[in-house]
Amino acid sequence: MSDKTLTRMDLSEAIFREVGLSRNDSSQLVEAVLEHMSDALVRGEQVKISSFGTFSVREKSARVGRNPKTGEEVPINPRRVLSFRPSHLMKDRVAAGNKR
Repeated sequence: MSDKTLTRMDLSEAIFREVGLSRNDSSQLVEAVLEHMSDALVRGEQVKISSFGTFSVREKSARVGRNPKTGEEVPINPRRVLSFRPSHLMKDRVAAGNKR
C-alpha cells in the first residue's frame, strides 16, 4: 500500500491541469462540491456518485458495550454514523489494481 494521500489540493490541481480552470476557481469548485455533499449528508440524504459509490448516514441505536481491557460494561449512546458503499465498478477497479 502507498503512503500517499489524495488531498483537496491534489483534486484542485488535477482540475486546474485537466479542465483548464484557474487554480483559484479549481479550489473553489472542489470546496463547493464537498460542501454540497456534506450539507446533503447532514440533512440525512444519500450522496450517490455514479461509478464511484454511495455515502449515507445511518442511525445507530443505544447499546451496552464492554471495555475490552477491564470487561466493564459501558453504555453507548445512540448516534449517527457515515457509511460508504463503493459501486461494483469501483470495487472491480480497485481489485484489478491489486493484481499488478
